[in-house]
Amino acid sequence: MSPIFPYPLRIPVVAAPMFLVTGPDLVIAACKAGIVGAFPTPNARTIEVLDGWMQQITDSLAEAREKSNGSIIGPWAANLVTHSSNPRLSKDLELIAKYKPPIVITALGSPKPAIEVVHDYGGLVIGDVISLKLAHKAAEAGVDGMACVSAGAGGHTGTISPFAFISAVREFFDGFVIVGGGIADGWGVAGAIAAGADLIYMGTRFIATEESIAVPRYKEMVTQCNVDDLVISAGITGTPAIWLKPSLRDNGYDPDNMPDAPTKNYDGEHEGAKRWSDLWAAGQGVGRVKSVQPVAAIVDEIEGEYRAAQQRLSRFQGIAQAR
Repeated sequence: MSPIFPYPLRIPVVAAPMFLVTGPDLVIAACKAGIVGAFPTPNARTIEVLDGWMQQITDSLAEAREKSNGSIIGPWAANLVTHSSNPRLSKDLELIAKYKPPIVITALGSPKPAIEVVHDYGGLVIGDVISLKLAHKAAEAGVDGMACVSAGAGGHTGTISPFAFISAVREFFDGFVIVGGGIADGWGVAGAIAAGADLIYMGTRFIATEESIAVPRYKEMVTQCNVDDLVISAGITGTPAIWLKPSLRDNGYDPDNMPDAPTKNYDGEHEGAKRWSDLWAAGQGVGRVKSVQPVAAIVDEIEGEYRAAQQRLSRFQGIAQAR
């Protein structure tokens, strides 16, 4: 059994950190809506901008809690790149220590650089993992939880079914398990929770939001696409990622004949490739996005579906008891 999550939530959902999509407005809106709001620190292009974003988030949420009248304000999370390619890791960690985000999600490297800093002020460290090998390493490093990026996740994707991933990780890890990959509504949230997850990573559903920093064309494209409009390719960054086919075509790529994988480059900055700002990703839940909406409205919809799914599960429990 995993420990009890220490922060109240309306529903067990994380508005997942998305490169060039999630900024402070989306984080604040998600937390005010009663879920976890998270952003990648590289979205703040300078350390000064990151300082400003963290100040904005902490001030806004402190004010929201003062005026909440008992409504749930979720915790915020900073997604920190701990890979050696991050030249400002030490400065990022200084700001982590200064603003004390309740949750720090580490990615593209060992979580060890963040653990001492975050645990020193009582925060949680969540390791982003895409395989069982990385999950074992994260557990050995001492993380409080894992974000299991599964098949169907947008951007750099995993290959394991969310349900299989949950089951496998639960065999050796008793911390928090967050799972993401193609989950875009409350029905999927309920299914993953029933399977053993503690929280659900949901990214694609929040791309086309009023608070997102994604460019308007990206938001529009997401609302017009479904799962058939996606392709998995390592041809852009050297790592398999799920891309929107119209975005690839707009930038001179043939989705049916993608280039071979280049040397890994997580910024997508290699010869002949466009930056992530020009090539857009989405997960397999993209068909659930129909229009640009405020975050609060989306969370309301997800909560309604989640409660309906819970009722459906309770009916099956009643049938089993009757037998």
